[in-house]
Amino acid sequence: MRRCIDYRELNKITFRNRYPLPRIDDLFDQLHGAMHFSKINLRSGYHQLRVKEQDISKTAFRIRYGHYEFLVMPFGLTNGPAVFMDLMNRVFYEYLDKFVIVFIDDILVFSKSKKEHEHHLRTVLQTLRQEKLYAKFYKCEFWLSSVAFLGHIVSANGVTMDPTKVEAITKWPRPTSMTEVRSFL
Repeated sequence: MRRCIDYRELNKITFRNRYPLPRIDDLFDQLHGAMHFSKINLRSGYHQLRVKEQDISKTAFRIRYGHYEFLVMPFGLTNGPAVFMDLMNRVFYEYLDKFVIVFIDDILVFSKSKKEHEHHLRTVLQTLRQEKLYAKFYKCEFWLSSVAFLGHIVSANGVTMDPTKVEAITKWPRPTSMTEVRSFL
């Protein structure tokens, strides 16, 4: 079970971390010439980040079973994505723009040859082990010629929109009221 706490009041008084999330089109520009792909999805990404000791009490919540505090990063904190993206960029710094794309907890390893891909994949997996970051194995895909990544299909032929995402939008029922229009948007 995943608990999601309403942190709106805490988020209102939190200093925003302005760490920039990468633009997806900039990430995909790096893939020119790549033929082999592996996708790694981290298991409960945010929950792999420890909350600083002095901030643990800020995550407190109460339910009928008692009072609790998160020791790891909970969902719903305004700086969660930025903090996680910063961590991942620091972990993979020397490989970014070479053979690794990271977007929060999604990692794409890309290579021009099988031999190169074996080396790149081994490097990424060893880095994850060294940093004690764990993947969700059933959501990982290895040694692919094309891969679904961030709503796109990536292959040696380039990057295209994922047809399943496009179909979901085109089959959406036409809104008939202002409420439905707002919901769609």
